[in-house]
Amino acid sequence: MARLLTPAQEHFFETFGYLALPGLLADVKDEITDAFEAVWSDRGGGHHGEPHDESRRSCIVPFIDQHPWLCALLDDERINGLLCDLLGDDYNYASSDGNYYAGDTQWHSDGFKKTSHRYVKIAFYLDELDADTGCLRVIPGSHVAQDTYAETLQEHVKDIDGRWGIEGGQLPAQALVTKPGDIAVFNHNLKHAAFGGSGRRRMFTINCTQRFAEEDLQTWRDYISGIARFWSDRMYGETMMATATPGRMVHLEQGMANDGHLAALSAKAREEMSEPSRG
Repeated sequence: MARLLTPAQEHFFETFGYLALPGLLADVKDEITDAFEAVWSDRGGGHHGEPHDESRRSCIVPFIDQHPWLCALLDDERINGLLCDLLGDDYNYASSDGNYYAGDTQWHSDGFKKTSHRYVKIAFYLDELDADTGCLRVIPGSHVAQDTYAETLQEHVKDIDGRWGIEGGQLPAQALVTKPGDIAVFNHNLKHAAFGGSGRRRMFTINCTQRFAEEDLQTWRDYISGIARFWSDRMYGETMMATATPGRMVHLEQGMANDGHLAALSAKAREEMSEPSRG
């Protein structure tokens, strides 16, 4: 696999926890948007088959798995190359989510893991967004577990007003202005948020991890368990698995081999929850 990132970009990601790649997929932005909208149309237009009401986030997990064109993003040399550079050639696809966002998204990490094992998220935004209209904001360097700065943010980010006397949108951060075709990728530990957005911001993600060693597979199974809240019986959707090329299967095989417990957990979630999770 040819390298996509320069050494400088890799060092930037290691230090600050994110990269912005403007225009990386500008040549297929229309196809991406059409496929995105087709998935939502097929699923009723909003969360759990109901129309999107623009007051709460609507979410589908797994998302790219619902459409052959979106599944094939994992085969695209730019997306695959980016993931290989950051995670190794044998990385795991760790599911995806499609969203209509509504309003603000407060500061959070996608799990703050104190481990050297790397988890990354690629974010695809399908609307032009800036700091005042809901673009992604990140706090550079907040991904480094066991670092005093990152640990302080982790401890107090849920109480910004009480701790620092400011609102979420005032926290020092980098706003990643974006338009369709741009890509942002960041470490799951990185603190991120969005403020000032409309009730129908379109965005989907691809989540991936480094491959797990045999002795660490329980950590992988625990990660897979978290997908139960979305009422998914398998790690991946049928279309994702059915259309997988041999190259893509490298990134699916460890998930497919370790999701046997997921159906029972999802059945339990259906008994306890009124609807699948919104995030």
